[in-house]
Amino acid sequence: MSEQLNKKKQDKIYDLAKNHFLGDFPQSLPIEKAYLHIGMYMGWIIDRKLYSDYFADEASTEIYRFTRREIGCIILAEIWDGSLSFDLFGRQGNMFTSYYYAGGIYRNDYIETLVKNEPSIYHIDDSWDNYDKIAARIDLRFQDWRKITD
Repeated sequence: MSEQLNKKKQDKIYDLAKNHFLGDFPQSLPIEKAYLHIGMYMGWIIDRKLYSDYFADEASTEIYRFTRREIGCIILAEIWDGSLSFDLFGRQGNMFTSYYYAGGIYRNDYIETLVKNEPSIYHIDDSWDNYDKIAARIDLRFQDWRKITD
């Protein structure tokens, strides 16, 4: 029974870019824009070292290149087929992601922090300035979350 539960946890997908570009994605935008919000979150996980050993082993080059700012958030997410899944995060990363990302708080923060007057979440530029803005917001949420979980 515990093996089945563990398997279900490992199969958990928080977000998938394909669900976005097959949905109400604006036809005027390149499909890569569906990956950006996922890549920004993945980048934050990398910068805070909340990823799993599996991810560290499988993506060591990408992690290194992201931390050196050689690849952006869209490319980071594209490498993983736009999948934000349980196996990419360590224990604390998954606990926070379940609360923050799966709970819809990240989407609200992303809209409030970056979208503002843009037509949709897909109209945001893949820039380090935008990444830094959302990363600072996630940092605040993470600090608040740690206060209630410690």
